[in-house]
Amino acid sequence: MTKNSIHNLEAIVKQVRRDILRMVHACQSGHPGGSLGCTELLVCLYFELMQRNDQFDINGVGEDLFFLSNGHISPVFYSVLARAGYFPVHELATFRKLNSRLQGHPTTHEGLPGIRVASGSLGQGLSVAIGAAQAKKLNKDGRLVYVLMGDGELQEGQVWEAAMYAAHNKMDNLIAIVDYNGAQIDGATKDVLSLGDLPYKWMAFGWKVIEIRRGNDMASVIDGLRKAQEMTSAGVPVMVLLHTEMGNGVDFMMGSHKWHGIAPSDDQLAAGLSQNAETLGDY
Repeated sequence: MTKNSIHNLEAIVKQVRRDILRMVHACQSGHPGGSLGCTELLVCLYFELMQRNDQFDINGVGEDLFFLSNGHISPVFYSVLARAGYFPVHELATFRKLNSRLQGHPTTHEGLPGIRVASGSLGQGLSVAIGAAQAKKLNKDGRLVYVLMGDGELQEGQVWEAAMYAAHNKMDNLIAIVDYNGAQIDGATKDVLSLGDLPYKWMAFGWKVIEIRRGNDMASVIDGLRKAQEMTSAGVPVMVLLHTEMGNGVDFMMGSHKWHGIAPSDDQLAAGLSQNAETLGDY
């Protein structure tokens, strides 16, 4: 990619971070920390790497699919979907309001374009993605399936049952991504329930593993995900361990698990916005 292309993606990142801060602040509820940490990833997927149709089709035939398993980071997902044209950007102002399509965790019953599965009950997204990947194989649809999970989510047993199933059934059109920020709602993952040697765990379960050490650097994310794409179609599912920082882009939120699920005050909103220039126009 050219430096100019990366610059354009980074400009989208700044606007998405503004959206996240304003959405969570407006309703004084939501999850800003993980959303901010995964902004580069979702912008990269939706604006650079994924093959997707302009008109949303819930079946996703002939296009790449993305599933959000850690549904509490819905602010970044909603912002990216809106900025990618799935629904009007001004609808972001309805986040978590009564009768809004933008609930705290994504749902399907409201028919929000871009959402293919309700999420937020942790540990289930990998299973859903495997089902979609298997359907693509049965239908001879050559596109890829992506799923994002949190690292604290890996403490759920269903994840490892799904991991075995994917390897056993050679789901080589699947790229799973873990937001490897080392933090969850109660503190550091190493203190709550240590994940141990995570790369070797996934390799022991029969997956190819790639680590992206700078998960909040756009060039590194693009390069790492392109390598992951090159590792598909080889009879083995692919795991990307994406090292991110919770709250990235807002200095007082960075690296602190306390911002997992609290909203900024008026002054904190102003400080956060001052660190992320308006690039595409606020909603």
